[in-house]
Order: sequence, then structure tokens, then C-alpha cells
Amino acid sequence: MAAAPAPAPGASPLARAGIWPWLALALVIFIADQWTKVLILGHYRLGDYTPVTGFFNIVRAHNTGAAFSFLAGASGWQRWLFTAIGVGAGVFIVWMLVKHRGQALFSFAMACILGGAVGNVVDRLMHGYVVDFLDFHWGGRHFPAFNLADSAITLGAVCLILDELRRMRRGAA
Repeated sequence: MAAAPAPAPGASPLARAGIWPWLALALVIFIADQWTKVLILGHYRLGDYTPVTGFFNIVRAHNTGAAFSFLAGASGWQRWLFTAIGVGAGVFIVWMLVKHRGQALFSFAMACILGGAVGNVVDRLMHGYVVDFLDFHWGGRHFPAFNLADSAITLGAVCLILDELRRMRRGAA
């Protein structure tokens, strides 16, 4: 595999640093995600919850599916499918970070998605499910519970959209 091209003279400090700051961010996200899940697993039984506000609870939930419990009722094969997808996404994201290392918003988005994806893959490998604990509700209806990894993945996706909108606007100008 060919080495990534050297940053241009006068490139930003982030571009000169390569992918390491982004991998460090992904690691921080991963550690925070796993630490919060260890706390939940240590202090809550499945289904236990603590009301925090009138619209938010801390809860222990297990998700054997994907986002919004997609395929949660399947017979177990989905664990390995979603694990493989997460590992593949991680490899692809590291490649994208190398290829686009000077693009700060894009790299931030990729690092958020990477940290979250690895956090959920580790859950699937260790437990067979993803530990969720953030429960927002309104009027008796609950949004599917989620975790810090899911939040990081969502933030990364939003940043990817913003990055693309900025790119499109620069191209039209």
C-alpha cells in the first residue's frame, strides 16, 4: 500500500499531524462509551431505571438489533452481521482518515463514527447485545434507548452532512 501523500507546505497543524488526533478522539469516545456502560451494568439490572427529569431516564436496556432495535427479534445471526458491518466500517473509516487527513470537519465526523462503531462492536462481542441507557420520553411515548456510542455516530453523521453541504456551496461559488 502506498503511503499517504505528505501535507502541502503551509498545511494546517491537523493536516501535518496526520490521522493521530482523529484516532485519539475515536479512542476517547470509545473509552467514555465503555466506561458509562460498565457503570450501567454494575448498578442496574435489565429494565431498572432512574427518572432524571420529566422527559429523561437512565435505564438499562439490551439491544440485540441495530438502530431502533432493527432485527432485534432475529434468532442471533444479526449479532455477527452487525459485528462484521462494524469492523468493515472501522477499516473503511481509517482508510478515509488517511486519504482525507487535512479535512477537519470530515475527519472529526469519521472519528466520531469510528469511536461509536467500535464501542458497539465490543458490546456485541462481549455481551451479544449493545448496552443502552439513555431514555428520552414524552407524553408516555419513549424514544428507543441509546448510548454514547450511538450519540457519537449520530453526531458524526450530522457533521458529514454539514461537511458535504459546505463542499457543495464552495463548488457552486
